[in-house]
Amino acid sequence: MVKNSFRRIWDSTRQYRFEIRHLTVLFIVLIVFQTVISFVHKISLQKILFRTQEWYQQDSAERLANLTTTSLELLLEAKSKNQALPQQEINKIIGNLNIILSQQYLHQNVQEICLLVKVDSSIIAIDDGQALYTYIFGAPKDIPPSQWDHSEAMKMYLSIRDEFRSRERIQTVVADKQIFHIFVPFVPRGEFVGAIYMKNKPDFSVITNEMISTYDETAITYTALIFFGLLAMFFISTYTLQERNRAQELLFEEQKRHLAEQINIQNELLFTKRIYHTHHKAEKVMGFIKEDMRVLTVTNIDLIKTRITKYANFIARVIYDMKWYDPPVQTIRSQIFKTDLNKVLAFLIEHVFQRISSASEMVRYSLEFDDNLPIVNINEFVVWEVFEPIIQNCIDHAGNNAVTVTIKTEYNNESGECFVRIMDNGSGIEPWLLEKNAEGLRRIFLEHTSTKRTGNEQHSGYGCYIAYEITRQRLGWDLDAENLSGGGCMFTFSIPTMMV
Repeated sequence: MVKNSFRRIWDSTRQYRFEIRHLTVLFIVLIVFQTVISFVHKISLQKILFRTQEWYQQDSAERLANLTTTSLELLLEAKSKNQALPQQEINKIIGNLNIILSQQYLHQNVQEICLLVKVDSSIIAIDDGQALYTYIFGAPKDIPPSQWDHSEAMKMYLSIRDEFRSRERIQTVVADKQIFHIFVPFVPRGEFVGAIYMKNKPDFSVITNEMISTYDETAITYTALIFFGLLAMFFISTYTLQERNRAQELLFEEQKRHLAEQINIQNELLFTKRIYHTHHKAEKVMGFIKEDMRVLTVTNIDLIKTRITKYANFIARVIYDMKWYDPPVQTIRSQIFKTDLNKVLAFLIEHVFQRISSASEMVRYSLEFDDNLPIVNINEFVVWEVFEPIIQNCIDHAGNNAVTVTIKTEYNNESGECFVRIMDNGSGIEPWLLEKNAEGLRRIFLEHTSTKRTGNEQHSGYGCYIAYEITRQRLGWDLDAENLSGGGCMFTFSIPTMMV
């Protein structure tokens, strides 16, 4: 049978008569085509590399300038302008400012950095910590002139100042396609002061040239292999290549559809998370602000002003989370934050949850705070984002039954750990939600996991998931859930010693 198959193949190929000139012409045409394709591909690769290089150069330069500006703003916002500081503290602040300004020169691409501000009717450049401290906390007119020449930066700043001030966005002036003059708005305490200027000249030509050289070597090798292997492959693989190409085309189409589905899913998930953070919370808090404005009087103005400030800061944090899905760690954990967890929890209960009429009638709250609980170096509005969905979960799953939510804080003197426990006396958590997956994570903290049966299920199952992700990934705390023996459930936040 095998012999007959080979005979049939041989007989089918005998009708094609190839002479040496046919093969020679075929080889020459294919090699010429391969050379042309390699040349065109090389030109396209060079364009892509150069465009990518230009984009990455500007992006990396702007990120470095933005990070420097953020560091300066955070350092200056930590101190009040009217606060009297000892000389030792002043020297420490000036030293930190000098470190931030001078440390950028460690990058071989950074050539110049300064702060451009307006004093009277002229623009001055500040490039050291003493002058910057004097400008922010002292008398701007007493600032000595800089030892370095920043005339070029001031000239460019004057040309774009009006547009720059109106937009308050990063602007980059590119010179010779290699030098980036970056202006970042400097807005300490929310007030526009001037611009942080950075002159950056990143150079990635070595990598680009190496990639092009590697491609040339690969193209030559590939062309040679085709030349020497084409004769053997021509008779054997013509039919096989046709089938393979067809299969690859079908596989590519399938992968393309699958990739498009995955992209759509990811976009939907990201959109859902942001909607959870904004629509549900910000809308509720904005309602509180409107209500406070309606009842504002002379007698309660101080109380309402403090409360509205808290609400507005939380909304600002929510909007910031929409802008930065993965925000810088210094905006979450830093020594400048001095958060009292007892006060945050008390504010949430008194001024958020007890203001909801439908919940206040069916829900009672019991607060058991440990007065020895130390402060934590966490942004209080990030802590708000963690506690709020857990408390809301206790209320949502109570249904139409009355429920008592108990919030207890505890400080362990021996281990130095802090604990925040949120408990309720409801029906508890379904056992399957407390099961752990292969990674040791309880199902209640997984994405899209919910016991709600509503018509809008695609937006359910994010409360505990978001609280767990923020707790573990951003705060460095731990979060666990369990059912209580007497009924109800308990969520426990564990704060390690290093975080206190």
